[in-house]
Amino acid sequence: MPNQQLIDDQTLVNLYIKGDESALETLLLRHKRKIFSYIMLTIKDRELAQDIFQDTFFKVINTLKKGQYNEEGKFLPWVMRIAHNLMIDTFRNDKKMPTISGGTNSDGEDFDIFSIIPMEEKNAEQAIEQGQIRKDIRKLIEQLPAEQREVLMMRHYYDMSFKEISEQTNVSINTALGRMRYALINLRKMIEEKDLILKF
Repeated sequence: MPNQQLIDDQTLVNLYIKGDESALETLLLRHKRKIFSYIMLTIKDRELAQDIFQDTFFKVINTLKKGQYNEEGKFLPWVMRIAHNLMIDTFRNDKKMPTISGGTNSDGEDFDIFSIIPMEEKNAEQAIEQGQIRKDIRKLIEQLPAEQREVLMMRHYYDMSFKEISEQTNVSINTALGRMRYALINLRKMIEEKDLILKF
């Protein structure tokens, strides 16, 4: 049996469906940080985020065990869509909508929502400047309308295609593209208004 870390998601899903419990553990370890970060960024409440994360994987397990999984090659977007729908249900039940902003990951460390600035070798002064630029960008992203923020996160942080974004958010690809376009326009305006210098 090859190292499960080297096996693609779809093969692991098939192995789990056939009874290999360790295959699900590998999938969970592979994707839990990205999925939990997505929930946490939206929920802004660690306990509730952990509950939704667990509910997400209960639903994943139940769907796989019932043989109802048919998202070949799209395991992560499928799980993210389940988490997204569970969060919407939570907000509807609580009669409130969340605010999405930068924050900490599941390890409690500050992290980037997007890798907008390319990582290259830099001296100490440049590294400090880059850190400040990333903080400035995070603050600006927090000020975007929720729908624009969400598309920006999915596209840049989660590296999702616009087709996957449209499926997860239940809007057309054109709407997702439009939200992305307006997010970038609004970011550019805010950068100009605040006279930020995004260069080294």
